[in-house]
Amino acid sequence: MVTATQTALPLTDRVQEALAITKRGVDELLIESEFAQKLARSEQSGVPLRIKLGLDPTAPDLHLGHTVVLNKMRQLQNLGHQVIFLIGDFTSMIGDPSGRNATRPPLTREQIEANAATYFKQASLVLDPARTEIRYNSEWCDPLGARGMIQLASRYTVARMMERDDFTKRFKNGTPISVHEFLYPLMQGYDSVALKADLELGGTDQKFNLLVGRELQKDWDQEPQCILTMPLLEGLDGVEKMSKSKNNYIGITEPGNTMFAKIMSISDVMMWRYYELLSWKTIEEVAALKRAVEQGGNPRDAKVALAQEIVERFHSRQAAEDALADFVNRSKGGIPDDVPEITLAGAPAGIAQLLKQSNLCASVSEATRMVDQGGVRVDGTVISDKALKLDAGTFVLQVGKRKFARVTLTA
Repeated sequence: MVTATQTALPLTDRVQEALAITKRGVDELLIESEFAQKLARSEQSGVPLRIKLGLDPTAPDLHLGHTVVLNKMRQLQNLGHQVIFLIGDFTSMIGDPSGRNATRPPLTREQIEANAATYFKQASLVLDPARTEIRYNSEWCDPLGARGMIQLASRYTVARMMERDDFTKRFKNGTPISVHEFLYPLMQGYDSVALKADLELGGTDQKFNLLVGRELQKDWDQEPQCILTMPLLEGLDGVEKMSKSKNNYIGITEPGNTMFAKIMSISDVMMWRYYELLSWKTIEEVAALKRAVEQGGNPRDAKVALAQEIVERFHSRQAAEDALADFVNRSKGGIPDDVPEITLAGAPAGIAQLLKQSNLCASVSEATRMVDQGGVRVDGTVISDKALKLDAGTFVLQVGKRKFARVTLTA
């Protein structure tokens, strides 16, 4: 924002380039002209912008969907700006109502501390930890106390809170909205005041919360932050957003072979969205890959390159090479090297029961269905007899393309 006492600065080539990098793959940048001026002033003064990302430690593990916004933070970090990784240990006790059709159960302090312990370690696989400021919002939220909380609540009206789409829907449907849920966007906004943020990042479902921060900064006579929202990454099904609860996710701590195979399972169309949101290749490099496919190239080659890039980032170059070799081996019907080994008693045992006991199927009925569909192999041979019994011995059981177990069956 350029005030009446400020003169708009010219946007140099370097600022224009930084703006283009910032806008890559984003859903929305508000307000772009204000952020361009922030970049220009930063270049002129040599003072880096303060870039804020807040994550509530609601679960112990991160998946690739979480890294969409972390990738953007790394890009801004590489441009020389100060990134702040904010762990919402206080706001987690309230529970973010964004996108919820019911009250989110607040977490206990013990749950929050256990989850937070792993968050930054995993985020450091994307961010440069040496150049990342780590903060916890309990630093300034706990000292507020009841008096401060009431004063903060006085700065926003119920009518404005009800502009939130999820609150509006719940109210119209007669779904309860707890009073403490109104505090969440206020506390997230207060984080921006405490940190004097120039830019705050979040998913598209966070837009309302990010705008609250912008308004509260005005109340504290701070220059309002700009906001940048990133799209929510679709999961392996290409439809629903990536989520552990939907089992369509790629965890960033999963074995390299598993990550590689999951990426190879996405559609050729979805591959380009993953490139846009996850890859660190330049816009020009991705465009060249896309042209090669459009001109008759095999999309599988582009997908392999993406899978190797992702595995190398979260594991190592050798792990990426090993994952490719393992994938090729599996594609030819081979057995991977990292098959879990299980010992079970009770020979002779029915195939369906063995698949359940080996955790390859959730139930006997699912195992029976997989046999009927031709999705079960024993030592590489497709099994069609759902009444099959196996005698004592060691066998490699396989369900689908990616589930294996080496089972030693005893009497």
